[in-house]
Amino acid sequence: MSRREGKDRKQIHLAAHFPGVNNTTVWSSPESGSQIDFDSFVHLAQTAERGLFDFFFLAEGLRLREHRGRIHDLDVVGRPDTFTVLAALAAVTDRLGLTGTINTTFNEPFEVARQFATLDHLSDGRAGWNVVTSSDAFTGENFRRGGFLDHSDRYKRAEEFVTVAREFWDSWSADAVIADRENGIYAVPGRIRVVEHRGPQFDVRGVATLPRTPQGHPVLLQAGDSADGRAFLAKYADAAFTMHSSLEAGQTYYADVKARAASYGRDPEGLKVFPAATFVLGDTAEEAVDRARHIRHQQVSPQTAIAMLEQVWQRDLSGYDPDGPLPDVEPADDPTVTQGRVRHGDPKALAAAWRQRAEAGNLSIRELVIAVTSREQFVGTPGQVAEQIDLHVQSDACDGFILVPHLTPRGLDEFVDLVVPLLQERGTFRTGYSGHTLRDHLGL
Repeated sequence: MSRREGKDRKQIHLAAHFPGVNNTTVWSSPESGSQIDFDSFVHLAQTAERGLFDFFFLAEGLRLREHRGRIHDLDVVGRPDTFTVLAALAAVTDRLGLTGTINTTFNEPFEVARQFATLDHLSDGRAGWNVVTSSDAFTGENFRRGGFLDHSDRYKRAEEFVTVAREFWDSWSADAVIADRENGIYAVPGRIRVVEHRGPQFDVRGVATLPRTPQGHPVLLQAGDSADGRAFLAKYADAAFTMHSSLEAGQTYYADVKARAASYGRDPEGLKVFPAATFVLGDTAEEAVDRARHIRHQQVSPQTAIAMLEQVWQRDLSGYDPDGPLPDVEPADDPTVTQGRVRHGDPKALAAAWRQRAEAGNLSIRELVIAVTSREQFVGTPGQVAEQIDLHVQSDACDGFILVPHLTPRGLDEFVDLVVPLLQERGTFRTGYSGHTLRDHLGL
């Protein structure tokens, strides 16, 4: 395993994920706060900025998930609008990047380009866009277009969507806005280009409503692991958001997407790789392990374990004991059991793999779900966690991490207080912001 040493050591990039509705936050904890009160967003964002993180990352869902015909309980508390939250956070932060998830299937390029241009202006160049796709007819029922898009076309639309958005961002020249003492600030019409695009997804003719932004384009993130997803991010993204959980898997993914970026004529250093990761700290390694075990059992309750299994088996399994063995029945073919969740592969193949893993480890339903839903998790003393993070980055498994605390909004506090200073002592994490924009932070 290669590892960068000495002057070749890379600087670590860190981001903070405001998790919202998910299966990592322990909402039952007395320390858990609201996921829609503005104070929650402010606390996590300001903590990340105090820790000199690159950006705050806000996930978004366009429809409340359903399981067996009922709204998923973690979704009931709500999912606020991304642009509203990020614009508000621009006023209470100074350097922290502000990145949000916006869907290319159920939006329009002009509108999204205008919204991100507005955010980039309001924040003085700190906007980032996590580009996501969807072919989910269930989500589409909220929109006029419905579920019209075939699964195979989702990245075709996304590619054309980003292309058109870029045309709007680039349509004002850098000197299209003039300021003089006699006439004030005004736009020069000859330096503003009309955008005309004719394609299979979009037929657009118009003019951008805002001048060129401090970054020119927002930083683009993309979470894609399929062949189409990797090709898209290698061609367009500034950063990849991944779920690879081991050092070896991370190195394989890192090498692949960097090589793909180079094949499009890009500098591979212009594509940063960010796995999602959780962390658990303790005064001793043993204490951290015990705490991590307790947290995972809070995250995966008996009811959650059965619900997660039902998503794969696509049938009612409420009669089974979560602390007992896997069901002796085969998966059904009813994708409507769970709606609004991302599906990963063929359910029957996944069920077979889960059954094999359970048998090999003699795992109960709950123990299996805990095992298969775990993300990359750094567990140990602050010094051990700092070392583990540095190892991943210096071994080219990633360029940094998007940290997902298990508590909202104060779950990041101890990492910033205890781990960040140790990374700074190692010389692999900044001691101050050297620039103002998100592109500055990422070295893009």
